[in-house]
Amino acid sequence: MAFVWSYLLFIGLLSLLQLLHPFATTVESIRVGMVIRKPSPELPTFREAPSFFNGNACGSKESDVIHVAMTLDVNYLRGTMAAVLSMLQHSTCPENLSFHFLSVHHEPELYSTINSTFPFLNFKIYQYDSGRVQGKISKSIRKALDQPLNYARIHLADIIPMEVKRVIYVDSDIVVVDDIAKLWGVDMEDKVVAAPEYCHANFTQYFTEAFWSDPELARTFEGRIPCYFNTGVMVVDVDKWRKGKYTQRVEEWMIVQKQKRIYQLGSLPPFLLVLAGNIKAVDHRWNQHGLGGDNFEGKCRSLHPGPISLLHWSGKGKPWLRLDSRKPCIVDHLWAPYDLYRSSAESLEE
Repeated sequence: MAFVWSYLLFIGLLSLLQLLHPFATTVESIRVGMVIRKPSPELPTFREAPSFFNGNACGSKESDVIHVAMTLDVNYLRGTMAAVLSMLQHSTCPENLSFHFLSVHHEPELYSTINSTFPFLNFKIYQYDSGRVQGKISKSIRKALDQPLNYARIHLADIIPMEVKRVIYVDSDIVVVDDIAKLWGVDMEDKVVAAPEYCHANFTQYFTEAFWSDPELARTFEGRIPCYFNTGVMVVDVDKWRKGKYTQRVEEWMIVQKQKRIYQLGSLPPFLLVLAGNIKAVDHRWNQHGLGGDNFEGKCRSLHPGPISLLHWSGKGKPWLRLDSRKPCIVDHLWAPYDLYRSSAESLEE
């Protein structure tokens, strides 16, 4: 009997600790009888999003579905939630959006967190096997770029269902301020990828001297005019990607990188090596990128001139971190209205 009371007292104290400090580190495991249960990773909590419904002109056929793919990372989950909300809020046919989330960890809590925040969302979570890139990732200029999940977009076509022929891939540090159907409807013109293209950028800077000084490697771009494009926002014809074995093509360059160190920047350069100069260019309004500053300091940047449909905090600085530190950039206030995060203080006030 004394053991039972001691156990109940322990559980009560543990519950009180979690209430007062919901983001504190919990004990490694709790033994209940003969079963050892590992605690789930601590996830942030979010307010429930409003419900969004289709307009009268929206279709309900399979061909009317817009497929959106994103990665799920606990450190970026707050950004993912904001991105999803922004797409639903600005969509004429929000019920037609179907989300495909890729996660390294298969955690039921991730599913329940998304489901409780967006009760009517059409989504599925796929476990991404990080072993797919084991031994192929080279150290880059920023540690966050070296995480296996950052390479999941390479294997996207192999993971989502075969019946999905086209998908919009977006990073978690974006908000959409226009109808995503406009991007979905782009004429791919037989290209595998559609994305904003930036031909004024210094393309040579994305590769090392070892690359450009090797005659065989330097001939990679012969016959095409290579331009930079950001892989954080892409429309992908996954059917053509599969048939053209583009996953294998990108991975082959990752192997070369391990041997010769031909670039410095994560998963972007192998995409450029395979696809630069051979994508369907879309309006720059669909990727107002670089709002997170550079990859080293993440200093504030201003908006580029021109119309905007999608804001992208690529770079080191993320809006939720800068807002929490009370040192936000001006552009971070454009992200704030989509933030569904519920702080511990808000939880205690309820």
